Amino acid sequence: MAIEFKLPELGENIEGGDVVSVLVKEGDSISEGQSILEIEAGKASMEIPAPASGTISKLLIAQGDNVSVGQHVLTLEGEVAAPLKEEAPVATEPEAKPEPKPEPKPEPKPEPKPERTAAPAPAPEPTPEPIADATPRTIVSAAPNVRRLARELGIDIQTVKTSNENGRISLEDVKAYARAIMESGGGASTYQPVRPSGIQGHIRAEKMSAIRKATMNHMAYCWATIPHVTQHDTADITRLNELRKRMVSTAESAGVKLTITSMLVSIVTGALRRFPNFNASIDAEKGEILFKDYYNVGIAVDTDKGLMVPVIRDADHLSMTEMAAALTEVSQKARSGQIGLDDLQGGTFTISNLGGIGGSFFTPIVNSPEVAILGVGRGAPDTEGRLQMPLSLSYDHRLIDGADGARFLRWIVEAIEEPIYFYMEN
Repeated sequence: MAIEFKLPELGENIEGGDVVSVLVKEGDSISEGQSILEIEAGKASMEIPAPASGTISKLLIAQGDNVSVGQHVLTLEGEVAAPLKEEAPVATEPEAKPEPKPEPKPEPKPEPKPERTAAPAPAPEPTPEPIADATPRTIVSAAPNVRRLARELGIDIQTVKTSNENGRISLEDVKAYARAIMESGGGASTYQPVRPSGIQGHIRAEKMSAIRKATMNHMAYCWATIPHVTQHDTADITRLNELRKRMVSTAESAGVKLTITSMLVSIVTGALRRFPNFNASIDAEKGEILFKDYYNVGIAVDTDKGLMVPVIRDADHLSMTEMAAALTEVSQKARSGQIGLDDLQGGTFTISNLGGIGGSFFTPIVNSPEVAILGVGRGAPDTEGRLQMPLSLSYDHRLIDGADGARFLRWIVEAIEEPIYFYMEN
């Protein structure tokens, strides 16, 4: 019996991904649970197992293809699907039985009732209502996160137009529609994707990777829905760096490298415990603030495939050495492409450190559903030879006021400059 294997669910709000590698070929005999595909979706790589044992008769995808959840990817010949035959006839039997039941219809007696219910005459009035609702039929194709963005921006998704051939509305469509409304003062969107004509010179089109598309959509959503405020400050990291140097040998004996970033994670975790508003999320629909009693700090990592934010879980329970080990582990997994979805989800706050590349202050985008992110620039000596590190804190102004942002950032700066007080307190 032939089994049509379709791409299963890959995770929440993930509709598909790119085929990194096909681990089987036509004619192969495989066993149930054997890995047959490697998919890159939502910034994570995952292997897809075979649903049953059998022989592959058709392979409908190849490396580099983009596949959607529910798409037929291969056909498997095996005896496992045999029981499905028994289920089908069972369904047909009950359908045949209900037909003879309509015999009790000889009940024309209730017909005189309409005379009594002369009032039901106005019954036709409710019928136009459903017809009115049906006229603007919502045959709109859009993912849950796209509908949520439209809802939060106060846009009726039925009015959003798309240029996609399949008619599916994207995050960019909603954003473009909102922009058009603001620029025109409320007119309808005439959005069309802009493609250069090529008059100026040669154009090279390159397909976006799954990671780049995930980053594009998520960052667009975050920027469109969160009213950002960014505050800047500078921290003297001279003492913190001296402490790091004193602890290097201890960390190396444990097989880890102690960095300023790993020390910052500990300090930021302490700040989150002191200021719970920064370790929260907003449920706009219910009008609730969701305070989290756990501390999962995301670390933005630059990889060959794009930006990833693996999460260090329960950061408040880790020692300095354990923190350094955890940071090394998640960073290596991200850069080697071995990161899983679990490693990328559940963050409560993010740190983006560009110090290794250079630069000073910048405006990091809050990683929704989090409400704040700390940007770290490169430390440089001042005129007195003391190391000064630029810090940039972006936060969601719907929940965090400027005064709270200033207190949170100053607490971090003071903990960096007087690390002994921080470690005594924690």
